[in-house]
Amino acid sequence: MELKEVREGAARFFVPGAERIYDAPVFYNPVMAINRDISVLAVDVLKPSRALDALSATGVRGLRYLLETSVGEVWMNDINEEAFNLILRNVELNGGKIVNSSNERAVFDVSGKRAVVNRGDANRLMAEKFRYFDFIDLDPFGAPVEFLDTALRAVKRRGFLGVTATDTGVLCGAYRNACMRKYLAVPIRGELCHEAGLRILIGLVARYAAKYDLGVKVLLAYHREHYFRVFLGLESGARKADESLSNIGYLWQDRSGKFWYSREFLPSASNAYGPLWLGALRDEDFVASLLKKSQEAVLASNKTLEFLRLLSDELDVPFHYDTHAIAGRHGLEVRKLAVIMENLKKMGYRATRTHFSPTSIKTDAPFDTVLDALRGLQ
Repeated sequence: MELKEVREGAARFFVPGAERIYDAPVFYNPVMAINRDISVLAVDVLKPSRALDALSATGVRGLRYLLETSVGEVWMNDINEEAFNLILRNVELNGGKIVNSSNERAVFDVSGKRAVVNRGDANRLMAEKFRYFDFIDLDPFGAPVEFLDTALRAVKRRGFLGVTATDTGVLCGAYRNACMRKYLAVPIRGELCHEAGLRILIGLVARYAAKYDLGVKVLLAYHREHYFRVFLGLESGARKADESLSNIGYLWQDRSGKFWYSREFLPSASNAYGPLWLGALRDEDFVASLLKKSQEAVLASNKTLEFLRLLSDELDVPFHYDTHAIAGRHGLEVRKLAVIMENLKKMGYRATRTHFSPTSIKTDAPFDTVLDALRGLQ
């Protein structure tokens, strides 16, 4: 395998030299640098003692946790033998000294911290390490569903999860039956699909966690490019699980573009989308801490801070209005978002841009008011 050395954050590491990332025997996607930047900031804020990168590939995520945060022990796991050997080499490249090793596991000392590189099935490893980790990162190729049960048992009851889903076509309704099989939910197509897909993902994790009398607190959830990403804090107890389930509900949308939603265990009307999460998508204090940490961090992407600021400023209400979609449905001309938001604010409503779409706004104004605001600008 031909290798080339790259740098991301504070880590140096080897990656396969394939022309296309999907042709490489070990996967590394430089586009996900923002994802890893935010993950490093999150781990630095949460300060776990033990962290697991369950699906490590090159090991860059786990290496950055070791080098850029205060975590004392990081496990990097991959079932692929070439990935395992590459992670070993990358840990050594970053100053790791072998303490002991076998064909399937090696323990390193990295500047006084413990790095464990494991070759094996992620579910098997997590099943063996019951309530061992403070933070588990699931960053699979595709859906994270098959790893949720074991992750919820391997993480401590007041621990944290980072979950990525890259099967956007499934969560956005292009493959409706696949979403129903994997996420036990009906997806929506159209302008709301990315936010609904993110909320379907969170809702599934909340329902899985409730089986173990665990509630979930959403610290930060977002969609970007080809993936969804969620950071969750677990809360122990049946009451906390019930509180999480009270944030599960359904979404409806008619042909005019008007949408509505309701928190309920079963849908009260036909043509419902969900079940999905209707609670907050971020914790204000957590995001403020991420922004503060980002001022002094070694970020791999110059877009990370800008994206975090957009997330921080976004109004945290369920779903958004795509002004282009509404204009198209009602035969109206498109107008600038800033002007539309200013008009809504003059009427006493809150309105912000949203990271879900450059043509959409988040507002607490009802649909008819947004439509009237657009009509008033014609």
